[in-house]
Amino acid sequence: MSETHVSRGNSPIVRVAIASWIGTSIEWCDFILYGTAAALVLGPLFFSPKLSPLAAQLSAFATFWVGFAARPVGGIVFGHFGDRLGRKNMLILTLLIMGIGTFLVGCLPTYKDIGIIAPVLLVILRFAQGFAVGGEWGGAVLLATEHSPAARRGFYGSWPQFGLPIGLLLSSLIFSVVASSFPTTGFLAFGWRIPFLLSIVLVAVGLFIRLRIAETPDFERVRETGTIARMPVLDVIRTNFKSVVLAAGAFFVTNGAGAIYITFMVTYGSKILKVPASTCSMASCGEQSQWASLFW
Repeated sequence: MSETHVSRGNSPIVRVAIASWIGTSIEWCDFILYGTAAALVLGPLFFSPKLSPLAAQLSAFATFWVGFAARPVGGIVFGHFGDRLGRKNMLILTLLIMGIGTFLVGCLPTYKDIGIIAPVLLVILRFAQGFAVGGEWGGAVLLATEHSPAARRGFYGSWPQFGLPIGLLLSSLIFSVVASSFPTTGFLAFGWRIPFLLSIVLVAVGLFIRLRIAETPDFERVRETGTIARMPVLDVIRTNFKSVVLAAGAFFVTNGAGAIYITFMVTYGSKILKVPASTCSMASCGEQSQWASLFW
C-alpha cells in the first residue's frame, strides 16, 4: 500500500467500504428475491399445469438452484477479468447484469402465455443472476481491502459481508409489503412482479455510488508496472488449489443450508399451513436475521 494512499486517512476507505456494502446488499437482495418468488409463485405460473403441485414446486426450486450453479462460473470469469481490467469495471458490470436480469424476470410472460419457452427464459435469467453475484462478492471484498491500509484490511474487507444479511432482510420486507397489498389472485396475476421491477431503482442507486469511486491503488500499481498476469485464474489454481477447494467447500455448506432453510420455510408456511404470503415473508425476514447472525 503506498504511503500516499495511507496518509489520506480513513475517510476515502470508509466511502469505498460503504459503496461495497451497499452494492453487495443490492445484488443479494435481487438474488434472494428470486428464492422467495420460487417458494410462492413460480411453480404454478411458469410450469405446465399438467404437473402436480409438488412437481411444479420442485421445478421452481430447481431453477433457484441454477443461480447457485452459476456462481462459481461468475467468480472465475469476473475474477479473471477483474485481475486484468480492474475491480471497479467488473463490479459495475456485475451490478448491471444482476439488475437487468432481475428486472426482466418481472417482465416474463408465464407458461400459459408462451408455453415451455417461459421456464427456459426463467432459467437463463436465473443463471445471469448467479453469474453476476458470483463476481460481485469477491470483487467487492477486493475493492474494499485493496483501498485500505494493510493493518485494517480484515476490518474493511468484512463490510461487504454485511451485504448478505441486509439483502436477505430487504428482499423479505419488499415481498411482505407487496403480498399484503394484493389479494391472492392479484398477487399471482401481477403483484409478484413488483419487487423484481422495483429492483431497477436499487440498481440505479448502486451504479451512481460505484461510478463515483476510484480503481484500487493495488491494481493501478500493477497496471502501471506492466505486471498484469496473462491467466490469473490458472495462476491461482496452480499456486493455491487447496485453499480454493477448502473455501468453496466451506461456503457450499453454509450458503446451501441457509438457502434451503429460508426458502423451504416460506413454502411450508404458505402451501402446507396455508399462512398468507405476506406473513410468511415477514416471518422469513425475522428468521433470516437470526440465521445471518450465526454466520455474519
